[in-house]
Amino acid sequence: MGRKKDHDYFGMLIGGVSYACEAAKMLHSDMQDFDPDKLPQRIEEMHEVEHSADLAKHDMLEKLLKEFITSIDREDILELATVIDDVTDNLEEVLLRMYMYNIRTLREEALQFSEIIIKCCDEMKVMMEEFPNFRKSKTIKDSIIEINRLEEEGDRLFTKAMHALYADSTDPVEIMAWMRLYDQLEHCCDACEEVADVVEMVILTNS
Repeated sequence: MGRKKDHDYFGMLIGGVSYACEAAKMLHSDMQDFDPDKLPQRIEEMHEVEHSADLAKHDMLEKLLKEFITSIDREDILELATVIDDVTDNLEEVLLRMYMYNIRTLREEALQFSEIIIKCCDEMKVMMEEFPNFRKSKTIKDSIIEINRLEEEGDRLFTKAMHALYADSTDPVEIMAWMRLYDQLEHCCDACEEVADVVEMVILTNS
C-alpha cells in the first residue's frame, strides 16, 4: 500500500494569506468611506474574516499534528501559519483602535497607510503562490524584496504622519489616539515583512 498523500499545506498557507488580503481591502474600503457611526458594524464584519482565518489555521494545525511526513519541516509550517495569521489579527486591531479612541475624522496619512498595506498583502499572496516552487523559483526573491521595500515605505510614512500630527494638533488626547493608531498601522506593514522574513529563512534552510 502506498503512503497516504500529505495535506496541501502550501494551499492552506495561501488560504491564510487570502484572509489577510480580504481584511486589508475591508480596512481600505472603510477608510475610503469613513463613517465613525458604522464602526461597530465594520468591526463585526472584520471579526468574521479574522475568525474564519483562525478556524482555517486551527484546522491546518490539527492536520499537521497527525501528519507523519510533510512537504517542509512542520516547524516551518507552524511558524508560517502563525505569522500569516498575525497579519489578519493586526488589521482587525486597527478598526478596534479607531473605535476605542473614538476617531471621528480620518487623517490623510491613515488612508495612505491602508494603500501600502493592500500592496503588502497582495505581494505577500504572490509570494505564497510561488512558495511551493521555492527551490526553483526565479521570482519569489523579487516578492520578498518588494515587501521589504513597502515596509520601508510604511516606516517613512509613519515619520511623516507623526510630524504632521504634532504640527497640526495641540490636543494631547488627539495626539495620543493617533500615535497609537499610526503605531498599529505600521505594525500591519511589519507583520507582512515578518511573513517575508520567515519565507526567506525557510528558503535558506531548505535549499
